[in-house]
Amino acid sequence: MSELAVGQALAWDVHGESGGLLVKKGHVVASDSQLDLLLERGFIEADDGHATLTFADPPSALRMLNLARGQLHLVLDDIVGGGRDAIHARLDAVAGLVEEAVELDRDVALACILLNQEVGQYATRHSVDTAVVALLMARALKLPAAEARSLVLAALTMNVGMLQHHERFQCTAAPLAGPDLAYLRAHPQAGVDLLRAAGIDDAAWLDCVLQHHENDDGSGYPHGRTAVQIGGAAKIVMLADRYCARVSARNYRKTMLPNAALRDILLEGKETVDAHLASVLLHELGIYPIGTHVKLLCGEVGVVTRQGVNSTTPHVLTLLNPWGSKLDVPLRRDTKSERHGIREVLGAEQAALSFRLDQLWGRSASL
Repeated sequence: MSELAVGQALAWDVHGESGGLLVKKGHVVASDSQLDLLLERGFIEADDGHATLTFADPPSALRMLNLARGQLHLVLDDIVGGGRDAIHARLDAVAGLVEEAVELDRDVALACILLNQEVGQYATRHSVDTAVVALLMARALKLPAAEARSLVLAALTMNVGMLQHHERFQCTAAPLAGPDLAYLRAHPQAGVDLLRAAGIDDAAWLDCVLQHHENDDGSGYPHGRTAVQIGGAAKIVMLADRYCARVSARNYRKTMLPNAALRDILLEGKETVDAHLASVLLHELGIYPIGTHVKLLCGEVGVVTRQGVNSTTPHVLTLLNPWGSKLDVPLRRDTKSERHGIREVLGAEQAALSFRLDQLWGRSASL
């Protein structure tokens, strides 16, 4: 702490948990929150060339994403409150956390969408989840790093325009109507206005926030744009947003099983979404996304932990035997085997499994 101060330039390059560059030597620490983030996440190269870590725990994608959720909540609150203090730098730090988590363990990053829903408020949790899926699609499409970063930043801030009421909407049992519906449909433009006021001038980022609820057939909002008028980045964020929203627990809509959520998006895609991008989404997530609860043909119940040779045959760790008793040690099952094929997808309550994420994915899923 004695070597860092707000307004002071860094004397070294600072790296993230996975070794990637976080901030360069000479960067000026702009705020207390940025300073705290560096102390929590950063390490520097010692004189002998070996990395000296400022933390004892091993790198964990789960921990990175939980930290991203917490940091995003703070910076979005500041944006809504009219703050301008290093907003871009702070959001860049959150985006860096998301990128590091995906780089470290994409399976854990995807599993968090389905299995880590109790951490943080829905508004920020959903935005981070959407950023994870959008980033995977951007990488699959081989978008340049700068475009992928703008896209991630847009996903993180897409709902800042309705942040003040998002949690209330989440707890509302009935569909929105009247002033609430009008507020919802205006939130993309409101978000752009807030971001501009906070000093954000990245046109690609702002356009993505503005357009992330537009549909190819012109039925979206706020401006009813059609396919050729909607940017590719906005289409990616829109698809990621829809998937993550469907699989999240919400009072006003029943949580969809992951495979059903993907099927729903593909079916509506004939009219409202880009068919090619929908196929990219399906390829990246698989028919049975990471974290899905499944029952196998042999009767065992477990969790999809990684993709297999094709989208219909993922790898599963089973936790219950065919008679419903807990296994002493999870069993690895390749579902391309006839005996261990997937019989059905289960909801979390139906599966009734109890486990920590690190029991299935190891240290990269430790808290």
